[in-house]
Amino acid sequence: MRLKLVVLTLLSLCLLGGSCAPAPDFDSSLKSIVKPYQFSIAQWELKAIPDELNSLTFSKGERVEDEVDMVIEYFSLVEPIKSLESEIAAINAGYKSGDSASLEADLARSQQQKAALTDEVERIIARQIRAVLAEQDIYHPLDNCIKLRIGFPPLIFRLEPPPHLLVVSPRDRIESMREIHLQQDLSLEAMEGIEEQVDKLSVSALVVGLGGLGTYPPFVTDDASLQFTINAATEEWLHNYLTFKPLGFLYLLDVTGISRNYEIATMNETVVGLVSKEIGTIACQKYYQGYENSPQPPAEEPEFDFNREMREIRQAVDTYLAQGEITQAEEFMEQKRQYLASMGYYIRKLNQAYFAFHGTYADSPTSISPIGAELKQLREQSASLKDFLDTVAIMTSRQDLSLSIK
Repeated sequence: MRLKLVVLTLLSLCLLGGSCAPAPDFDSSLKSIVKPYQFSIAQWELKAIPDELNSLTFSKGERVEDEVDMVIEYFSLVEPIKSLESEIAAINAGYKSGDSASLEADLARSQQQKAALTDEVERIIARQIRAVLAEQDIYHPLDNCIKLRIGFPPLIFRLEPPPHLLVVSPRDRIESMREIHLQQDLSLEAMEGIEEQVDKLSVSALVVGLGGLGTYPPFVTDDASLQFTINAATEEWLHNYLTFKPLGFLYLLDVTGISRNYEIATMNETVVGLVSKEIGTIACQKYYQGYENSPQPPAEEPEFDFNREMREIRQAVDTYLAQGEITQAEEFMEQKRQYLASMGYYIRKLNQAYFAFHGTYADSPTSISPIGAELKQLREQSASLKDFLDTVAIMTSRQDLSLSIK
């Protein structure tokens, strides 16, 4: 079974170079721009898969004492490390005075302490997620036919920064036409340089950071909260799980550019988001009650509604573009970006590519798709989380979703 997973994964990777490109000149120019910065998933997989399979095969499965305390210790280091990195950057840039050498020594110690915990924390969290999935009767893609209570694909992940993603959209509409993975350690200057060069090809470009990436093993960012990490690890496993189902396979064809289907992509991303959040909430309540889930005082009604503002911006941009007013749409987005910054919400670049990327998640404030509401309604009418997942996993179109809602 593990060998089959390796073969299927490598076959999928061979497709990653595919493209629906009708314009070879455009793709040739794009390729020359990103070549110095491109992240090779295939090369990373060829190294990572044997390492992980070796670990799975020869691991003794020994459990450490105080697993929860170890995980909490790991995540207690995340924010201090980010704070030290920000302070050092501010001093080095001349925005702040201070002794960066002593701070760098503190940073190195904290990073070393965190690194020493990483491997074990990955295994602990993976084991906890597997337990919650089992409680929900979710094991493997064929578990309705083959009653083996074995998790597949094996739930593993890497806590390390995922690659960046270059998203390219046409200027006259919001649509992800190309997505290319870039190196993990890109500087802001490099990101903006890439965007500037790609924009000259008469498209809209944006380099975004990812919280996770569904390679095998998946990446999960190592600088986020415990709740986010559990959710992301579950989400990336679900992407791999669904690859063996009709919905996920069609999404793979979309991602590789073989058969683009924005609605399928939105359905896939939204369903894994809904399921992973539910699994993640259960896991945190089961293992970390009181750590991140302490009761919070009722929040006051915010004077500024970011979600509503983003939806209104998206709707206005769609209207501009539908009327062929591309320049006006871009000027409007820049004005709104500056307005959002004045309200405390900093977005580095707001353009068509931004909405193309974030709009895939139908429960995102930047999406105007009704798919999110329809999937939530289907979840509410489903007997269980597994029933919901099984129902959506065999869908092959938006029409299937509409027909499933009572």
